[in-house]
Amino acid sequence: MEILLASTNPHKIEEFNRLFLGSGIRVMGPGGSGPAPLNVPETGQTFLENAMLKALAYMEAYSIPALADDSGICVDALAGAPGVRSARFGPPYLDDAGRVTYLLDQMRDIPPPKRTAHYVCTLVLAGPSDEPIIATGMCYGEVAAEPHEGSTGFGYDPVFIVPSYGTTVSKLTPEQKDTVGHRGKAVRRLLHALRQKSPGTGTLKG
Repeated sequence: MEILLASTNPHKIEEFNRLFLGSGIRVMGPGGSGPAPLNVPETGQTFLENAMLKALAYMEAYSIPALADDSGICVDALAGAPGVRSARFGPPYLDDAGRVTYLLDQMRDIPPPKRTAHYVCTLVLAGPSDEPIIATGMCYGEVAAEPHEGSTGFGYDPVFIVPSYGTTVSKLTPEQKDTVGHRGKAVRRLLHALRQKSPGTGTLKG
């Protein structure tokens, strides 16, 4: 089964294909020789609303199954911010590293016991003839005082500490990240829902 990911983020395309490995599902991104990318304004107030907007837009435009991910980091001391605005946090000219720095600036005076946060990933899989399937995964941790660069992860991963490993997501192996991460949990729940509808769907390794 091939599904179209409603994202041009190469990190997400790579991660989803790793997460779906062994399930019989292959994820392709828009662009190149495939369907053209769409500009879908993320006007929703929740992760679910934004994921639904993107999944339905791609599915309706190309009449093929489309998977949308809306995810972000929610910091307790910032009343849940950046939340759905995680990819647009701070001035519009910032890149991933700039948004991490901006987040740390906002948290400069917050002591470690109060730097708790969680990642959220909401997935919506929309097909031309089926009701959308929704799955959500979360990962709880805390925000480090400074970035810890590593070979794994992207976005806020250099400052998101996973307590069970005692280090940031960026320092984890891909297998460790898939096990504890919000996106890995959401994919496993999505696959479980798919198997309930179609018992022949493959299984997820890990």
